[in-house]
Amino acid sequence: MAEKKGISGSTLKLIAIISMFLDHTGAIVLQRMLMGGWTPAQAGEMQGVVGTLGIMYILLRMIGRLGFPIFCYLLIEGFQHTRNVTKYAGRLFLFALVSEIPFDLGFMGTPFYWGYQNVFFTLFIGLLVIAGLHYVDGKQDWNIVLRLLSYVLVVGAGALAAFVLKTDYSAMGVITIASMYLFRRSRMLEAGIGCAVLTLSNWMEITAFLILLPVHFYNGRRGWNMKWLFYAFYPLHILLLYLIACAMGLGHIKFTVF
Repeated sequence: MAEKKGISGSTLKLIAIISMFLDHTGAIVLQRMLMGGWTPAQAGEMQGVVGTLGIMYILLRMIGRLGFPIFCYLLIEGFQHTRNVTKYAGRLFLFALVSEIPFDLGFMGTPFYWGYQNVFFTLFIGLLVIAGLHYVDGKQDWNIVLRLLSYVLVVGAGALAAFVLKTDYSAMGVITIASMYLFRRSRMLEAGIGCAVLTLSNWMEITAFLILLPVHFYNGRRGWNMKWLFYAFYPLHILLLYLIACAMGLGHIKFTVF
């Protein structure tokens, strides 16, 4: 049998991981430098450097917009192919807990910050939502009104949970996952709808539409066994970037993440 041309799921995951790393480099290191790396006098003497850092920061953050929608896409792919949704959800929740201290250190400069939770919590809630939507899909004997109402309740409950817990991407992150799942029969429409929802929530997400290119070439194959790479990479790279910021004397600086 001829091998399918295109890129595999593992390649998609690598694109998302690289995008996420660049994004967090901008957020954790460069943003700290821009906000508190120099005194006003030093900043005045280094206007060219500050301007260059600002451009680099914006570029890295815009590239970083590709990460979340790809991970949402792969979450839905994983849900449709997993043999055990409970174990899948358990892994997400476990690493949500493991990642929280590195996340708080990296983005808030403190080991415990209850006002903002890492993206694994968003993906975990999103997985529960699509599991609920899948359950409703199976109720073919329900009339259309009951099914539509059930869809709204499931998505609404997940969005509310993300909003209350203040997870990364919050309610719109969960709505993005749900929207992509509902349009999953067309991969390009699925990816496009997800990017559109994200952009409605924040215009800075506009570059997320670039994921349409790799998704178009996705061949449906799993590729390399990278199940644990993202799980481990997420907290480790945030912690590494925070330690770099600390080495530069910037670890204490707090800021707002988008």
